[in-house]
Amino acid sequence: MQIDEFWQSYLDAQDPVQYDTAGTYEAWSFGNTPEMADDLGALVLQGIKTATASLVWAYEHEEERYPRIGDLSIILDSAGKPLCIIETTQIEIGPFNAVDERQAYEEGEGDRTLAYWRKVHWEFFSEECESIGKAPNDTMPILCERFKMIFP
Repeated sequence: MQIDEFWQSYLDAQDPVQYDTAGTYEAWSFGNTPEMADDLGALVLQGIKTATASLVWAYEHEEERYPRIGDLSIILDSAGKPLCIIETTQIEIGPFNAVDERQAYEEGEGDRTLAYWRKVHWEFFSEECESIGKAPNDTMPILCERFKMIFP
């Protein structure tokens, strides 16, 4: 099913009194590899992954706006196929070294510990920093986002 058709299926399932059918969304996949897109997308579908983290410097470098509470996103697999729709429920920005156990657990990756989160995200954010000409450090700004799956 194509992205527009998936979005229309979501709209058709809503109470028209409560939802604006002209609503907007972003369509994207998690991570930077096809494997990550599929693995992390599957965790969302299973209800395990309810949070994600992003490098603030990457938003600034790309001149993209930060996610906001209430944003809707269509999550895609590695082939660009829609998996689900999530709604952003919370945003917090802080230094890498202040990300807590709750965030690590809610991201649902690996063994869900903060130690695992720090290891894999340090590697991920270091690569991102290198690509935008920044040096990773313990206080690099991280955007922690919580969300809920709202469709299907």
